[in-house]
Amino acid sequence: MEHKSLDTLRDVADILPNWVNTRPLSKSERLKCWAAALEREGDKHLNTLFQVEYAPAEQRVRLRADESLLTVAYNDPRLRAEGLAGDTMGDAVAFFGISERQMHDIVCFCHHGPTISASTAAAQIRAAATRQSADMKPVLLGAFAATCLAVGLLMI
Repeated sequence: MEHKSLDTLRDVADILPNWVNTRPLSKSERLKCWAAALEREGDKHLNTLFQVEYAPAEQRVRLRADESLLTVAYNDPRLRAEGLAGDTMGDAVAFFGISERQMHDIVCFCHHGPTISASTAAAQIRAAATRQSADMKPVLLGAFAATCLAVGLLMI
């Protein structure tokens, strides 16, 4: 193994501070991180994926396009450090924890035409992140209620 100084490594790698990886990001935080990466692209037009809904499942997971929304996500050092494996639809669905239908709505040609501005896509992804957070509130409320009930029964 060859040892290199931090200054030498900075020339060839993105070095993240230790505080960045204190805990894994939640699904909602991952989506917000993707939205932030897109916002840094401004109004740049990015390619969409063509006919996602018509591709057989085994092809759909491998769908990708150069200079797409998924490429921006994959190029983000934080998302890669968190485990984003590639810029395919399958990689994104697995990593962001959203359904293929939700991903289709974000990246497909049929909704946006051949390109979509990064800022527009960021707004859609932020909305998906908000829905993701809101979807968890009933689950958390139910868990809290069950815990309170269990503690109450133990006190009797």
